[in-house]
This record gives sequence, structure tokens and C-alpha cells, in this order.
Amino acid sequence: MHQQELIPHLFRTEFAKINAVLIKYFGFKHIELAEDLTMETFAAALENWPYQGVPEQPRAWLYQVAKNKAKNLVARQEVFRNKIEKQWVSEQELSQTGEWSETFVLDQTLQMMFAICKPEIPAESQIGLALRYLCGFGIEEISSALMVNIETVNKRLFRAKQKLKSGNKTLEFPAEDLLVQRIDNVLLTLYLLFSEGYHSENKEEVIREDLCFEAMQLTEQLLLHQKTNLPQVHALYALMCFQASRLKARKSEEGTLILYQDQDVELWDQYLIAKGVSHLHIASQGKLLSKYHLEASIAYWYTVAGERVEKWENILLLYNKLLVMQYSPLTALQRTFALSKVHGVRKAIVEAEKLDLSDNQFYHALLGYLYETVDPAMAEKNYIRARNLAKTQKEKSVLQIHIDRLNNLH
Repeated sequence: MHQQELIPHLFRTEFAKINAVLIKYFGFKHIELAEDLTMETFAAALENWPYQGVPEQPRAWLYQVAKNKAKNLVARQEVFRNKIEKQWVSEQELSQTGEWSETFVLDQTLQMMFAICKPEIPAESQIGLALRYLCGFGIEEISSALMVNIETVNKRLFRAKQKLKSGNKTLEFPAEDLLVQRIDNVLLTLYLLFSEGYHSENKEEVIREDLCFEAMQLTEQLLLHQKTNLPQVHALYALMCFQASRLKARKSEEGTLILYQDQDVELWDQYLIAKGVSHLHIASQGKLLSKYHLEASIAYWYTVAGERVEKWENILLLYNKLLVMQYSPLTALQRTFALSKVHGVRKAIVEAEKLDLSDNQFYHALLGYLYETVDPAMAEKNYIRARNLAKTQKEKSVLQIHIDRLNNLH
């Protein structure tokens, strides 16, 4: 990896880890201090590496610099020497601490993950905190990813950090019973983070692969720890693998979204599909059945090429189970596509129109697709409605292609 690519890469992979360890030392009361020291660590790399060369072990170099900065700060500031809280380490303890082992760093990162996903913190704020403190995103990047203005991002993060400070003294795993409860919040945050990338509403990008892979990396960290290596985590990771396997096929060279039926199967990533199968198999061991198990199973069948009846019957059955477990109008809408494959478009149209999602572009886009062979005029009407509701120009362009095609058939 070239030097100009290395520091941004390490920032993405190590920012959250270094920050989490420093918060462990200084406590949530001084979360901004930990963040400043982490930023100073990477600034030191930017200042030194271009002139002195990249160290043999750049990751270890960053960790050592961060530890030294923490030690210097504790030694330098009288206020910290006089007001050290019990959970803080002392200068002597910092000096005696050896290399930050992978296990130690992983522990702090996962503890940070659990702290961020407290039930008292709103879901949208949890995602913002995850992007900032687990993925190393800047405020402008978070604003772009979540499609909210910078002022809103700052307000959300400020309120969320106040809750972190008031509810946590230092990083630690929740008690065993709370960990089981809190893991659902952690998985939901990672699920939503992945979804933000997979169904991006960013005006420039219909897919944010960086968000997808950040979510996958964080989920991998859960799998590495004994306490969080759980069936539902494997199920979520399998779902991500299956969805990520089709990322390259979902976007055209022009940056527009390619619908499932038009995707080039040759672009599907077979390695990720195989990885997803492996994790889904692990997830199936035991009695637990979560929504991630069902969604991963649906995603698996979508990676099976071809139009065989068995495929769509299984997808329809799984959607039926998912709707019983956790009803959602959008899930019901997705089900109607599978229904059309098994029982025909006329029955699917009836089921879709019962949902009456009149302000949803995907509802009208699906109706446009279903009506094409039975009532082209209704298909065009729905495609036009979907185009008018579309939020980005790229989405409007794709829908306009369908409208023009129907016009040419008249």
C-alpha cells in the first residue's frame, strides 16, 4: 500500500480502537480529550512518515505514540494528577502497561460498541456515534452518510455524548444479563449502518460501499470475542455477506441502481456468498431464530441465479415467517415481488395495493413493474408517480427509462 493511502487506511481501521483504549484510561467524562489525543496521534504520523519513512510496524507505532501522549498528558497536567478518578490509570500504571495486545484493544472496542448502543440513546444518534467513534468518520462524512445537515449531526452527537458521560464512568462490558439485552441494540445499529450504505439516499451515490464494509468489519469484531460470538451475530454477518456479494452488480458505470432482474450474475462475488453460507450454517446451530436468520436466508436465495420455482417458493415462505415475527410495510412490499414469481402478477398486484403506500416511490415502482404485462397504462402511471417521488436525479433517470420504453410500445 502506498504511503498516501496507508494513513487514511489506518485512520479507518485504528481510529476507533485507539480512541476506545484512551476512553478506557480517562473515562467518558473526558471523551473529547481521548478524541483529541487520537487525532494528535494521526497528525504525528502525517508529520513524520513523509520525511522519516513509514515504520516497519505502523500500527504498533500509532499505539505507542498514543500511549506516550497519554502518559505525557497525565504527567504534565496537575489537574489530572490531583483529580484522577478511581477508574483512571496513573502515570505509573501507563508506564508499566506493555504493548496494547489485540485482545486488549478488541475488548475496549467492543465495550465502546456496547456503550454507544445504550437503550437510552435514540437509534439515529447511535448510528451517528458509531460512525464517529467506531468508524472514524468526520462530521461532514456523517452528515453526508445520514443525509442530515452538519448542525443536526453536531446536536445529536452532543446530546448522545452527554448521555454517555452521565451513564458510564468508564468502558466495561455490561453484566451478563444486560449484555444479552444490549446485544440486540448493537446488532440493530450495525444492521442500520449497513442499510444506510446498501440503500443510500445520498444524491451522489446510490450505494455507499464504505458504510457497508464498515458495518461488516464491526460485526467481524463481535465474532472474534467469546462473549459476543453468538448465533444472531453470525446470522447478521451472513446477511451482510450475501448482500455485499451483489454490490458490484447493483450499480452501473454511470452510478445508477440496477434492479435485481437486470443484474449481471457474473459480477456476484462467489467468495462472499460462500462466506455467508458458512456463517449462516453456524447461526443455525441452537434454538434461537432471529429476524437476521430469516433475512439472511432470504438474501441467500437471492444469490441463487435463475428463475427456478423452488427459489421463489422458499423466498416467499421466509417472507411470510418474517412478517409474522416482525411486521413491516416495506417487508410486505418486498414479499409481493416474490409472490408475483410464485402466483403471478395479478395476485401480487392485489396484495401490493392493499398496502396503499401511496407516498413511497418503491411501492409505485413495483406496481409499475407488476402492471407492465397486464395494463401498460397503469404501469406508466405508477412509474411516473415513482419518478416524481424519487429523491435523487439518478433514481429519476432509471424510472424515466421505463416510462420511455412503455411509451415506445404505444
